[in-house]
Amino acid sequence: MSDTGTQALRLQCLAEQFCLHRLPPAAEIPAEVLDSAFYWIGKTDEELSIVCASTIAVPSAQNSDGWSGFRICGPLDLGMTGVLAGITEVLRDVNISIFALSTFDTDYVLVRSQTFVAAQHALRLAGYDL
Repeated sequence: MSDTGTQALRLQCLAEQFCLHRLPPAAEIPAEVLDSAFYWIGKTDEELSIVCASTIAVPSAQNSDGWSGFRICGPLDLGMTGVLAGITEVLRDVNISIFALSTFDTDYVLVRSQTFVAAQHALRLAGYDL
């Protein structure tokens, strides 16, 4: 598939707030994270990143709390291009930074909670269905 238009994309606002954690690559993943309904884990040789509900205590030396998010309703075809680029461009134009997560079926875009309403407004104005 080629570039996607905003009209075809529906975004769902996620109800909970999230915290981003950075841990050493060999750190244990808390059981509470693994038992939760939504979490994302990324691991490299340099770090272990965990995104989970703000209510879950993760013993991380570095974290960033207060993130809210959107789910791009999918599943999306893996051949689609421009999905994140379109959303990122809209939010960049209103000076809102993002933290993007991808799964096999779809993408998630997190923004600082204090910018969530402004992000919703900008995305609606750009033609996204929320």
